[in-house]
Amino acid sequence: MSKILIVYGSSTGNTESIAEKVGELIVAAGHVAAVKNAADVEPESLSEGYDAVLFGCSAWGEEELEMQDDFLPLFEAFDNIGLAGKKVAAFASGDQAYPHFCGAVDAIESRAKELGATLIAEGLKMEGDASSDPAAVESFARDVIKNL
Repeated sequence: MSKILIVYGSSTGNTESIAEKVGELIVAAGHVAAVKNAADVEPESLSEGYDAVLFGCSAWGEEELEMQDDFLPLFEAFDNIGLAGKKVAAFASGDQAYPHFCGAVDAIESRAKELGATLIAEGLKMEGDASSDPAAVESFARDVIKNL
């Protein structure tokens, strides 16, 4: 049994719904999942006691990537989270009309790898909430679970 932390930043509730659904699927597979809003956590040693950390962040931007307001301070302090040697995956809900559609996934994955984390699933990028594409959410959760 693995212990997974899921931290999300969501302005409209779409990314939050994905975080909650992924958490439910992880628990149903016999693991422990803690789902937390980025606004309610501190970066210092955030990953301590967890086998894996999943990050979800809505993002947009015309000229450059703009991350969700609550998640941005956490992202800026990623070096304090303790990701070296941790298993990590990222997910996001976005709007394909923006040039940086779900760009937070790429930014999170890149920074996590720089800090010594191991990516355990291809990042989930989708429009809408968890009910918009349940098969994609389930596939992401399966990949995470398989690589715990």
